[in-house]
Amino acid sequence: MLSASIASGYAEDAPRKADIGFFEIDKDITLRRMVVQSARPKGTVLFLHGFPETLYAWKDLALALGDTYEVHAFDWPGYGLSSRPPADRFSYAPKDYAYILGEYIAKAGIDTSKLTIYATDIGALPALLLALEKPDIARTIIVGDFAPFDRPGYMHETLQSLKAGPSMEAARAQFNQRRDDILANAFTRGLPKEARFEISAEFKADMSRGWNQGAMTTADAFSHYYAHFTRDQDHLESQLAKLETRVKVVWGEQDLYIKKDMGIEFADRIGAELSLLAGIGHYPHLQSSKQTVDEVRASFR
Repeated sequence: MLSASIASGYAEDAPRKADIGFFEIDKDITLRRMVVQSARPKGTVLFLHGFPETLYAWKDLALALGDTYEVHAFDWPGYGLSSRPPADRFSYAPKDYAYILGEYIAKAGIDTSKLTIYATDIGALPALLLALEKPDIARTIIVGDFAPFDRPGYMHETLQSLKAGPSMEAARAQFNQRRDDILANAFTRGLPKEARFEISAEFKADMSRGWNQGAMTTADAFSHYYAHFTRDQDHLESQLAKLETRVKVVWGEQDLYIKKDMGIEFADRIGAELSLLAGIGHYPHLQSSKQTVDEVRASFR
């Protein structure tokens, strides 16, 4: 059920529903995706989730925005119920997620001139890598709470330990061992008691169900992503002058995992508008969902 704050803009003329099914990208990758249709869409919104999320992170926001826009979201490979091919066939690197994103947009027939991509955490770097290759991939890309550059001092040590090096395998094992703690506490860790929030039981259950699928866990996919992270961060930084797509940066000022300094530097380097959200942590779309809806709507104006 939508919270009152999200539902305030929810039109009463037509009930909406989130259609969840599967969408083939290639012989190795089939994505689980969600689409909310609008009777008179003024554009399309594509939400890209982070760790340890699934597409259910976006369900309420998608329903709220469905009064005006067609809304899409999918599980990244290695998350939720999307495919998990072995790492020798798909590397789970940011650049390979960029390929998945580009193929999804093309095969779903999305009009990129009327598209806003909202990408957080692991979803943001792939969106920007794709924009380097295809500047017209979206009207606007909203990104936040991610690591565009290799700045160890801006990242939590547990994330830094996942990068390629002697600590990587031990860090991956620890992430797998801490599954229950991650799913229960990742979203509010570091926030004061009065700022903590609940996520829906449906979302919790979906993350739990999706953590172990076949031989690869969500933590394994996350670790593979980080093994290639520095290479793809360095590529983005070296090519910043070629980034032509309009970008907006949104950051939780209280982000424990990736400090606001990263967002400030990134926005400054590309000349992008920056919204620093007071009292908000790493997951603004969950902690302050109405604000996310407003950011998306503003991107079309």
